[in-house]
Amino acid sequence: MQDKHLFEYAIIRVVPRVEREEFLNVGVILYCAGKNFLNTKCKLNKEKLSVLSDDLDFDDLEKRLYAFEQICKGAEEGGPIAKLPLASRFRWLTATRSTIVQTSPVHPGLCVDPQETLDKLYSELVK
Repeated sequence: MQDKHLFEYAIIRVVPRVEREEFLNVGVILYCAGKNFLNTKCKLNKEKLSVLSDDLDFDDLEKRLYAFEQICKGAEEGGPIAKLPLASRFRWLTATRSTIVQTSPVHPGLCVDPQETLDKLYSELVK
């Protein structure tokens, strides 16, 4: 039997108008300490987002999601946050904020393969 590892994840949301509290799920971020894993999977659905707001800056949104990816990877482009330990990066990315890109509360689970779990969560919660 394969060992299961504790993981934590949050859904990445675009909230065009914070005061209206309407959002669209655009990605998932998953952290698994036992597997030394932090990754995100996201994609903007411009057609669906346009229903919520007709004046979104999609270039800006793509840059924000790209920053999530770079921070998860620990890439130089992720800036000083990308240099932090994985747990600190995950906590920073999932911290409560009142901006156009937000995350859901963090949820726990158990997995064998964190990448497979990330793909499954993305498929179930975003696609």
